[in-house]
Amino acid sequence: MDRDRLLERLLPKGRGVWIPIDHGASDFPVEGLVDTEETIKALISAGVDVILAQKGIVSHYSHLCKGTKTNMVVHLSVSTRHAGPDAANKVLVGHPDEVFSRGGIGVSCQVNIGSPNEAKMIERMGEVSRQSHKLGMPMFGMIYARGEYLSVMDGDSTRGNAHAARLAFELGCDAAKTVWTGDAESFSQICRGVPIPLLVAGGPSSGDSFAILSMVRTALDNGASGVCMGRQVFSHPEVEKIAKAIVLLVHQDYSVEDAISSCDL
Repeated sequence: MDRDRLLERLLPKGRGVWIPIDHGASDFPVEGLVDTEETIKALISAGVDVILAQKGIVSHYSHLCKGTKTNMVVHLSVSTRHAGPDAANKVLVGHPDEVFSRGGIGVSCQVNIGSPNEAKMIERMGEVSRQSHKLGMPMFGMIYARGEYLSVMDGDSTRGNAHAARLAFELGCDAAKTVWTGDAESFSQICRGVPIPLLVAGGPSSGDSFAILSMVRTALDNGASGVCMGRQVFSHPEVEKIAKAIVLLVHQDYSVEDAISSCDL
């Protein structure tokens, strides 16, 4: 496979609207994922670039993406709400060599830095990076700074999130997920620390279209290359409309107000 060509499909001109729907493996039922096919069709209709999901979802539904601009990326990491003190330990449940045959064109892996199992997760991501590189497959990193042993440096206004993004880059990720820090200065610091595209997360579902889009607009204006936003989209009362509005922000540089008006939100 031509890795550069695949990257352009996932991140057209270096920008992307990625919607992760892997949440059902960790916690279910989840609003917006009970009728998975309906949600996927809405996201495809909205024109998102990537639906990121566990391999069973990709195997079952990737045919829906054929002939569209939407692609699927397989997320290899999982833990469930039932794991007690081990819940932050994201284990691998697949390998890059099965992604293409399932209908995906990229792979994703998660690390929770500061957790008791940080070293094991970093080692797993390193191995996924090695395999992906060998196959010419784009790799996406979800690295979160949120473990109980997180040691934030004095003066780090990003609270470890710049380090998380940097770790994703240094482990070979072609793009990575980051979080909105709450202010433009600290967020732009995260983005300046790496040369790879960073996609901003959304957090828990709020249903507040204006607040969601305002955060996305501010993040884009301060270095983000797009979004990797799950529950704020698939649990939204108007999945297709909010997804389309985000596409307009990311790919056509719409204002929040114009996106809301265009999508009748």
